[in-house]
Amino acid sequence: ADPRGQVAEKLGLLHAQSATATVRAVFIVDPKGVIRAILYYPLELGRNIDEILRMVKGLQVHERNRVAIPANWPNNELIGERVIIPPPSTMVEIPERLKSYQCFDWWFCHREVSAEDVDEARRFLKRVAEAKK
Repeated sequence: ADPRGQVAEKLGLLHAQSATATVRAVFIVDPKGVIRAILYYPLELGRNIDEILRMVKGLQVHERNRVAIPANWPNNELIGERVIIPPPSTMVEIPERLKSYQCFDWWFCHREVSAEDVDEARRFLKRVAEAKK
C-alpha cells in the first residue's frame, strides 16, 4: 500500500496525465533483489494473478534447474510439460547432449522437471480455465 503515492512518485510510476493515478504494473523481484519481470497493464485491464503465479513458478523452476521455460508451460504444444535445455557452449558437448536428452536437433533438447513443479503450474492454469466458464 502506498496511500500517499510517495513510492509511486519516487519510482516514476504516476501516469503523466494524472497526479494520482499510478501505473498498473507488476514487478517480480527475486530473493537477491533483481527485477526478473515487469508487466504493465492499462488502467482499463485487470491483472491475471494466475499467469503471474505461473511466471513466478517458471522462474523458480529455471533457478533450480537452469532450464528455459517454453511458451504455455506446462501445456506447451510441442514438448508438453518438459523444459528446454540451454544450447551447448561448445561443439564438444553436442554428442553427450544428444545421448543425455530428448532432442529435436543438437540445439533444441528438452527434459522433465519435478511433478510437483508441473502440478503447481497446472493448478494456476486450471483456475484460469475455470474462471472463464
